[in-house]
Formats: sequence, structure tokens, C-alpha cells
Amino acid sequence: MIIKSFKKENKPENFYLPKVSVITVVKNNQHYLEQTIKSVINQSYPNIEYIIIDSNSTDNTNNIVRKYKKFINIYIRQFDRNIWEAMNKGIKVSSGSIVCFINSDDIFEKKAVQYAVKYLKDRKTDFVFGSVFKHFLKHGFKPKIAKFSFSFYTTHSIGFFVKKKVHDYIGYYNKKFLSADLEFFLRAILSEKFHGVGTQKNEFFGYFRPGGFSSKIKYRTHLKDLNNIRIENGQNKILVYLIYIIKIIKKPKKFIFNTH
Repeated sequence: MIIKSFKKENKPENFYLPKVSVITVVKNNQHYLEQTIKSVINQSYPNIEYIIIDSNSTDNTNNIVRKYKKFINIYIRQFDRNIWEAMNKGIKVSSGSIVCFINSDDIFEKKAVQYAVKYLKDRKTDFVFGSVFKHFLKHGFKPKIAKFSFSFYTTHSIGFFVKKKVHDYIGYYNKKFLSADLEFFLRAILSEKFHGVGTQKNEFFGYFRPGGFSSKIKYRTHLKDLNNIRIENGQNKILVYLIYIIKIIKKPKKFIFNTH
């Protein structure tokens, strides 16, 4: 394991400038990583802790990270069994009161962190989903439909900022699920202890590049994973399998050919 602390400490945590820990998990993504790093270090918000978790990349990732080492607070280069283990590692070493992830091929808009902090300064708000371009512009947060549909949010990478106290209370990403981010969102909503909001449509957080980890999961495997997530969080099994059947009816070709 190689852990490097490149950058000096950020500004101290305070109400007006809460520290935001931005975490990038990477595995052999030399083609896009530099664009991602630039979008983080060029943020308008001044109090960012930048953490990169590198799962022993064998391409040029290490050299790219070192090129920008004066902007990076923590760089961990170590084997991870899956993306969720790497993300949990990033959360555990973070020191900000707010945490977010940006994938190693996604891009922040300049005011993304600034927009998120504006909402999270409200003591009653625990997490926020921002507007993100993913195939099309996605915006809003609809927790009332979470028991029936996972179309209640925008994106995890770029779009989701959460107060670290939520992780302290309900835990980290559950590594046994393929869609552990969805499980975490559902866990937070169903706990009824935390309040989330969506930003205004024009408060644009950035661009989510298609083709990541989730795009490699086969459709039937994905549906079964969603069933297990709902059952794990105490939802009625009859309702869960009714949702499952409805999804098959709506997209029979995807189910038959098992494409994502």
C-alpha cells in the first residue's frame, strides 16, 4: 500500500466554508483522468479536500496523479476488490463534513461544489442531488417514489453530496450489492432520519460519461440486485416481485437478451 499526503491542510472547518471531501476512484483510466482532476481543482469553492483512490493501475494513472500532486491531499494506491471497497476507503480517510464522488471520467462544472454547499449549509438538509447531464439533463429528487422506482435521483458521481454524519450513522456502501449506491440512497430515505433535496434545474453540477461499472452489469443480474436491495431494506417481498414483473413487462427485449 502506498499512501501519499501531497498537499498541506485545507482551511479549517467552519459554518461559512465547510470542508468538502471530493473523492475519485480510478483503475486504469489514463484517457480521462486528467480532465476529471482539472475539473476538481478548478472549482470556484475554496475549501476542498481532494482524495484519489487508485486500485493499483498499471497504465499512466500514477504519473498523471503526480503531475497534479500539489492539488491532491491524499493519494492511496492499493488493490481493491471492487469499486465500493475503494469508495468506502475514501470516505474513511476523508476529513470533510461533506463528501462527494466524481468518477475518473466525469467532469464537474466550475460551480458544482459551490451549489451543493449552498444547500448543505442548511442544518435540516443532509444530502443533495444536483442537475447532471447523463444522456440527457437529469434533475430533481423524488423520495416519495423510492419504494416503487429507482428513478428518484440524478446520479451518484458528480450529482450526490452528503454530510459525512449520514455515513457515520447508517454506514458505508454495502459491498455485497452491485448497485451499492442505490442501496445507500434507499437506506438513507427509509431511515426517515435524514432530509435530502434536489437543486434547481439550472444549478448544473457536470457531465456523467456513459460506459462505467454499472453499464457492464447484465440486465437480469441488475434486476435481481435491485430486488435484494429492497428486501434488505425491509420492503414487502410481494411488492418487490410485483415491481420485478412490471419491469420485465415494460422491457421484455432487455430481459430476454439480457442486455443492460
